[in-house]
Amino acid sequence: MKVALNASALLSPRTGIGQYANALATELLKTGAVDLEFFYGFGWSRELRSEPLRHIDAVKTSIKKLIPWSYEIVRFLTQVSFTAGARRKGFDLYHEPNFLAYEFEGPLVLTVHDLSFVRYPELHPAARIEAIARHFPKSLARASIVLTDAESVRGEVLERYGLRPERVRSVPLGARPEFCERSPEQIAATLEKFGLRHRGYLLSVGTLEPRKNIAFVLDAFARLPEKIRRQFPVALVGMEGWLNSDLDRRMRPLVERGEVRLLGYLSDNELQHLYAGASLFIYPSLYEGFGLPALEAMQCGVPVIVSNVSSLPEVVGEAGVKIDPADTDALTMHIERLLDDRNEWQRLRLLGLDQAKRFSWQKCASETLLAYRDAVSLG
Repeated sequence: MKVALNASALLSPRTGIGQYANALATELLKTGAVDLEFFYGFGWSRELRSEPLRHIDAVKTSIKKLIPWSYEIVRFLTQVSFTAGARRKGFDLYHEPNFLAYEFEGPLVLTVHDLSFVRYPELHPAARIEAIARHFPKSLARASIVLTDAESVRGEVLERYGLRPERVRSVPLGARPEFCERSPEQIAATLEKFGLRHRGYLLSVGTLEPRKNIAFVLDAFARLPEKIRRQFPVALVGMEGWLNSDLDRRMRPLVERGEVRLLGYLSDNELQHLYAGASLFIYPSLYEGFGLPALEAMQCGVPVIVSNVSSLPEVVGEAGVKIDPADTDALTMHIERLLDDRNEWQRLRLLGLDQAKRFSWQKCASETLLAYRDAVSLG
């Protein structure tokens, strides 16, 4: 089966969709059941990129500032490139892992990771909402099969867009085996680089944007006793997002006192080490299509505190603490309790390791391959 996969997300530093495209493609290639070719915006390749293009985000930002309607212009040009390559190569199927599909003369599998742009449009840049409004309904209409990362998102898609249930499938993600428990010695150099100590910090991972609810984490953290704040600083891992002026204001005094560490975007190896050395992982997102960082943290043997909304209860199950993402007192209380009660900390660590075994990229690839075959049979 000749499959076209849009891998443009791999040109930028890897966030959720890039992680998905990379891990899924890696496992699909291992099966030997598909002949995969990757579309990188203005060209095709059989190579699965492992590194982003240098300075790509700065280039994108400059283009957006200088050229009105830059997204639509770039999309028109990449559509031309996509169509020319697809016709020449004769693909049996096209998989779009990033919501907005190109036009394609054949079966389409479309991955819809979440509907945050419907639920919380105010938490997205206006240009993104405009692009989704223009292209997403057409992508859904053309798709033979729609994949979601969680059952909660599948339900939202069915309810919102009225698709036939058999066209929409929930295919959970996985955490790569490199996300695992590690000894203090194995991660010592990385922790030293960032001025952290083993089991001596709280960790939160994600783009610094409103949906991730980082301000809520900071408010809860600020209510902890000063001794705990100094002993267990918050390490924030992720790229700069948008609508961050209020977050910057709240963070500044905590950063100045060393109680919050802004680590930015890390390499895979550094991120794996930061997970493995954390005392707690905190992820009170307002909305997630899956919540991969919570799964990665559990697989690294770190107890998790997540919000009790969207897909996160599916991922965490009974292995983590689930809280109302607006209840600051609850988050403060659970952080303090888990830092103090080692028996409860150990119980959640073991439950998390067991819960993480229910998910894998191999299983995700196997179920995605079934969707490919069914999409081709539907024509």
